[in-house]
Amino acid sequence: MTSATSGEALGLRRARELLVPEARAKAERPNSTAHGYLDLLPEDLESTGATQDLMTTSLVPAIYERYWRPALTRVAKGLTGPGMAEEVRIARLLLGLSPGDLVLDVACGPGNFSREFAKAVGEEGLVVGIDASRTMLARGAAELVAAGLPNLALIRGDATALPFGDATFDAVCCFAALHLFADPFAGLDEMRRVLRPGGRIALMTSVRRKVTLPPLKPVVERVSGMRMFEGDEIVGALQERGFANVRQRLAGVIQFVGGRLPEA
Repeated sequence: MTSATSGEALGLRRARELLVPEARAKAERPNSTAHGYLDLLPEDLESTGATQDLMTTSLVPAIYERYWRPALTRVAKGLTGPGMAEEVRIARLLLGLSPGDLVLDVACGPGNFSREFAKAVGEEGLVVGIDASRTMLARGAAELVAAGLPNLALIRGDATALPFGDATFDAVCCFAALHLFADPFAGLDEMRRVLRPGGRIALMTSVRRKVTLPPLKPVVERVSGMRMFEGDEIVGALQERGFANVRQRLAGVIQFVGGRLPEA
C-alpha cells in the first residue's frame, strides 16, 4: 500500500483498481484524496455556460439535493412529471441493478443518486461517482461519511475522457447533465466504451417538444450552455452505439432514456 492510499476509504481503494495506468499515476499525487474524493484534474474544465458555472459555486451544492435540483426539474418536467424519488426508481429500473454490480454515476453532483445505487448493489458491488465540480464533490464526500457506505467512491474527472478501462462497468447512469456537456456525444462514446457486454445505460436529459418555440432554441442554448436535444436524437445516438431495447419516457422538456448492450 502506498502513502497515497494508506488510511484511504475502502471505496476509493477499490476504485483505483479500475483506473487506466495514466489516471492511476495521477492518483498517486500527494493529497489527491485530501478532500474525501479522488482528484484527477489538475485544473478546472472549461465551462459550457451559466448553468454549469452555478454548479461550481458553494451555494448550489449546499442546497442542491433538497431545493435546487427538485425545483428546477419540477419546472422542466411539469407538475405531473415524476418527483425525485420517482427519478431514482426510474434510474434503478433502467439500470437493472443487482447485488455485486459495478456502477458508474456520471456527473454525479453531490452523489444523491450514487448513494441509492450503492445501497442497491450491496457490499460486493461498487459505485463510482464522477464529477468535475470540486464544491459538489466536497458536499458529496461529507454526505458519504454520514451515510457510511464503504462501496461508494467519488472522483473528480472529465466525463468526456473517463479515466477507466474498457468494459469496466455493468451499468452507467447520467441524470440531468448530458445537455451541459461541451460534447455530449463524446460523453456517450465514453459511457459506451466503459460498459461491459450486456451493460445498461440510463440517461435523463433535455428534449425539445412541439410546445418549445423553435426560434428560442439557439438563444436558450447560447445563454445557458444547456443543449436542447431533438425528440429522437438521444434514442438514435444510443442505437448507433449498439444499444438495444432503447426506451424513452417524456415528461415536459425532459426525457428518460435507457438501453442495454448485447451480451458477448
